[in-house]
Amino acid sequence: MIPRLFARGSWPEVRRVGDVLRTETTGGLLLVAAAALALLWANSPWREVYAELSALRVGPAALHLDLTLATWAADGLLAIFFFVAGLELKREFVAGDLRDPRRAALPVAAAVGGMAAPALIYVACTAATGAGLAGWAIPTATDIAFALAVLAVISTHLPAALRVFLLTLAVVDDLLAITIIAIFYTDELNWLPLLLTVVPLALFALLVQRRVRSWWLLLPLAALTWGLMHASGVHATVAGVLMGFAVPVIRRADGPGPGLAEHFEHRFRPLSAGVAVPVFAFFAAGVTVVDGGGVAAALADPITIGIVLGLVAGKTVGVLGGTWAVQRFTRAELADGLSWWDVLGLSMLAGIGFTVSLLIGELAFGSGTAADDHVKIGVLAGSLVAALLASVVLRIRNAHYRRLCAEEERDDDHDGVPDVYQRDDRA
Repeated sequence: MIPRLFARGSWPEVRRVGDVLRTETTGGLLLVAAAALALLWANSPWREVYAELSALRVGPAALHLDLTLATWAADGLLAIFFFVAGLELKREFVAGDLRDPRRAALPVAAAVGGMAAPALIYVACTAATGAGLAGWAIPTATDIAFALAVLAVISTHLPAALRVFLLTLAVVDDLLAITIIAIFYTDELNWLPLLLTVVPLALFALLVQRRVRSWWLLLPLAALTWGLMHASGVHATVAGVLMGFAVPVIRRADGPGPGLAEHFEHRFRPLSAGVAVPVFAFFAAGVTVVDGGGVAAALADPITIGIVLGLVAGKTVGVLGGTWAVQRFTRAELADGLSWWDVLGLSMLAGIGFTVSLLIGELAFGSGTAADDHVKIGVLAGSLVAALLASVVLRIRNAHYRRLCAEEERDDDHDGVPDVYQRDDRA
């Protein structure tokens, strides 16, 4: 009875749940809910239970994988998130907007400016003390799941080109963030595990290039690649990106259905949006503000100030300024239907930095330290302010486009009326 019920009833339910988790709004809401739950628990009378849960160690000690649950979330589950990001990056470079340099110029410049300006602002805020300089990259990352969720809630009449611009910007932002993590946040490099990583990664690439989809072949290779990358000292999430890059985007001419990258993205996005990112947010966002100096002490810390200003002001100035500079001095132009007011709202929206910002904060200052707690408060506060400011601007723009649509519909209806009635109306 139970197997028959599972076979007939559960798989359609699983498919429906997967479809829901693939929507951007759902992923963003789960992210916010997990962070809110962590904050409430970490500041409740049961906050010690939350701390003990985060510090609970699981995994084989013989393989040096007896990690805390918080570390498993940051190093393990986020590898799934970065695998999906790698698939998106590959697809954009091969078949998306980044394939055409002329179309990619503006969002690429926006992404570069949107990372440079926040970093400079952060360094300016922390240079006097010098202690917080290690976190210079914290406000440079945009959380695409969060930003797209906000845009999806607001956007009923905004131009489709605005979402395409944000997606392309986020793709480049992810690529730069991954590069920063690999280069600047690798403390000690162990060459032997790093060289051995090439073996399972090459086998994985060979199989997917041959369009092999068998999980019993690919998952062990993926796990081995991740484990060796973790042992090498390079952040293990880089393994997810490399495996994503290895998957082919274009399907064979004689093959049915979508390309393998699209197939994997369809399969793994619900796991990334519904499990990996929310669980990481749950363990990463739980900062206690009721003990010690609390929020007041954090907001007086140059680290927190630099993060908030970097996300709110730096992202706005960097994205808007980078876009304007390339449009001014090259032949690149904004997409049809977009105005600079739209780009301003999008620039503010890019200040939502959550998943990667929290990850870089842990890598820079260590998990559980006072500086890490201040990083979390800065990221949460800066992202919230950026989301609110962007919502105000984009709602005004959305109302503007809604009025334009209503006027066009009235004109179309009016044009459909016979001329004799149109003359009577004018009279």
